[in-house]
Amino acid sequence: MIPVSIAAHYLHWGSLVVFATAALAILPLAAWMGTATEEIAVVVGPTLGGLMNATFGNATELIIALVALNAGLIDVVKASLTGSIIGNLLLVMGLAMLLGGLRYKEQEFQPIVARVNASSMNLAVIALLLPTAVNITSSGIEPLTLQVLSVAVAIVLISVYTLTLLFSMKTHTYLYDAGVAEEELAAASLAHETKKPNLVLWSVVLLICTVLVAVESELLVDSLEIATEKLGLTALFTGVILLPIIGNAAEHATAVTVAMKDKMDLSLSVAVGSSLQIALFVAPVLVIVGWLTGQPMDLNFNPFELVAVAVAVLITNSISSDGRSNWLEGTLLLAAYLVLGLAFYFHPVMA
Repeated sequence: MIPVSIAAHYLHWGSLVVFATAALAILPLAAWMGTATEEIAVVVGPTLGGLMNATFGNATELIIALVALNAGLIDVVKASLTGSIIGNLLLVMGLAMLLGGLRYKEQEFQPIVARVNASSMNLAVIALLLPTAVNITSSGIEPLTLQVLSVAVAIVLISVYTLTLLFSMKTHTYLYDAGVAEEELAAASLAHETKKPNLVLWSVVLLICTVLVAVESELLVDSLEIATEKLGLTALFTGVILLPIIGNAAEHATAVTVAMKDKMDLSLSVAVGSSLQIALFVAPVLVIVGWLTGQPMDLNFNPFELVAVAVAVLITNSISSDGRSNWLEGTLLLAAYLVLGLAFYFHPVMA
């Protein structure tokens, strides 16, 4: 799809063809980026490897958002951020709990980790809500003032994200290791028998995939408005539903696959960890980049998007608080995602 999408762009085959082929090209590239990151993490050790996984976990999505930000599609960028949080919490976790629950009657995961993640997500919702609340409740607030407020909040969120990494990888690693202790022992014994991954090879793969994702993201964003208009989709629906699925497809597949192997701790760490990374790292980085590049990117979101994020966080925290899951709980999460998806589809315009 990479050469096809490039040919479609330069030979003017139409925005719809460019959009579809670029999206299809990004899916396997995202998977290769994830694989390369994991292979490099094996070589560099658990601490640096964990940091790499945390940093590159949403690299595809960050690249797409940066390209869209550079193109001035601020509303689409904001919608994709909220859509990623909603998608990971409801669609990914819902599929994981449903398919895992169909194979195993009840699955367990660390409730303490679930509570820590819930508290972090609550903070993220508050941080996203307040700049919008300030804008709605103030008369004539300057856009620059709102952006400065957003940058200040972004710095706080990045600081919190750094502390969550310190908590999970340094001071309280035992909480996160408990669910995967047997897997680590198996991996350690296997490491003695197998050769370590080629660091140079996988670094080159990661670099090439990153460059290609950037190229394909450029094609995707260039054709976005005309293609979605032809499909009869609004910018809001495209940003909240379509773009997050394209950017996160590989991660979605990972979370569901490990859940079907009865590794719910790992599945939830992928789904919830990705949402936290979007809220505490990717969104703040985009705000700061927007401020530095002169793009009016802030944390003043569409109120309807914030309602959707709050609903997603509320139902996810409610379901995951007991440290157990089953197929019905997965169905409830998927039903919530479907209802929100329908609401975004019929939502007429972005406020």
